[in-house]
Amino acid sequence: MIRHCVFVSFRGDVSDDERAAIHADLEALRSVIDGMDGVHFSANVSPEPFARGFSHGFTIDFHNAAARDAYLVHEAHQRAGARLVAALEGGTDGLMVFDLDLTKK
Repeated sequence: MIRHCVFVSFRGDVSDDERAAIHADLEALRSVIDGMDGVHFSANVSPEPFARGFSHGFTIDFHNAAARDAYLVHEAHQRAGARLVAALEGGTDGLMVFDLDLTKK
């Protein structure tokens, strides 16, 4: 399983409703991309001072790397990703992506 971790810094003018709509767009991808499992969203709740400006994040679990790779190039993901990036502080500067391979010990 691949856990796709995305950390973001939303612009200050992005409303809660817009963030919820972006989350809904990403969640909807589950119905069109095979091998895409749980999607989880949250504001950062860590008490540690290491967030480096990333205020929110989400994870998406994929059955395997092939499913993740299909998601990356899927046109629905490209649209949802563009909407997300447009809402971030500095565009892609307000984004960090990190994938974990949970099948390896």
